[in-house]
Amino acid sequence: MSTPRLRVGTPERAGLDPVELAHLVREVRELTTDGSGGTGDTRVRPWAPGVVVVAGRGPVIAVQEAAGWAMRYASYDPETDAGVELPPGAPVPMTVDTPFDLASLTKLCTAVAALQQIERGTLGIDARVGACLPEFRTAARHGITVRQLLTHTSGLRAELPLHACADDAERLALLRAEAPVGEPGSYLYSDLNMLLLQYVLERVSGHPLDVLVREGITRPLGMTATGFGPCPGAAATEDQRRPWAKADRGMLRGEVHDENAWALGGVAGHAGLFSTGRDLAVFCRALLAGGAYGPARILGPDFVELLLTSPGLGFSVDQPWFMGELAGGGAAGHTGFTGTSLVLDPATDTFLVLLANTVHPRRRQPDSGPRAAAATRLARAVRGA
Repeated sequence: MSTPRLRVGTPERAGLDPVELAHLVREVRELTTDGSGGTGDTRVRPWAPGVVVVAGRGPVIAVQEAAGWAMRYASYDPETDAGVELPPGAPVPMTVDTPFDLASLTKLCTAVAALQQIERGTLGIDARVGACLPEFRTAARHGITVRQLLTHTSGLRAELPLHACADDAERLALLRAEAPVGEPGSYLYSDLNMLLLQYVLERVSGHPLDVLVREGITRPLGMTATGFGPCPGAAATEDQRRPWAKADRGMLRGEVHDENAWALGGVAGHAGLFSTGRDLAVFCRALLAGGAYGPARILGPDFVELLLTSPGLGFSVDQPWFMGELAGGGAAGHTGFTGTSLVLDPATDTFLVLLANTVHPRRRQPDSGPRAAAATRLARAVRGA
């Protein structure tokens, strides 16, 4: 049986308070202003040069807005600690169709791909990594499981300098030799979990991760703007140079920002996907509808529930630091280093996608306050409807 597809409608049609959503749109637009009071002082950086927000309830998109610039700066000047503005006419306006480097939102698709293999019986959620990948002897010796990878409880450190390795053989050897640094079962967020899970999925399925994501998620859902890079029309990210970055690559646009994903060829379990706000809204809607969208089904309802139930498999659950007042009732989501985030709330059937290029022209200390504020506006729109 087909489930309703997303359609654009009014807040009232979505069962949301239009006043709260108007505040949401205004506040998101203000995130792209430089805070200089009209003086043109570009040293006062906005939260992000550009932002896209898509929010709704049920099958209705009630908010779909873009503000600012997909590319505003030619480079970053460390002497002035400011971006070097592109010449007049050269900046690229942000649109609702602009793709973004999703960074760690990629982990969500890796998690769904894992649940698909579990649903098919080709992988057990408590299977030991060593049983699937016997050559990963260190993981085998420590009894790391698929569930631990999905819940970030394997004890593996946050990351490894794979970008500094000479070739793929050296990168693989480094991963195979990596032992947990934390107590097994205790939470330690790590890119290595999803990298290891990528190798597991590719071994049990016989297909590379990009094929698993395309054939299992994006193609059936009609997410035609979603895929691993390169993605030439994407929002720009960073003027990536040492010492603030881990590689010297210059201003990035359409190439994966994460240095390790880049070193791995752009396809990685923890980063590498590009997508748009509309496509991510479809992804959220499919999960809120129990794994189905239109005539397609990517997961059964029981497996979606397993994915989103605390502590979450790949997804974070009830995290006020970026979910605001949506947290507390089982909302699930994730953030990405480049400025991306999404939240879906099964209890109220709502979703919020907030995409921004916060690392353009240079990375800085992450600030999830605006993410939490936007989620709070959506929560209040539900309550005020």
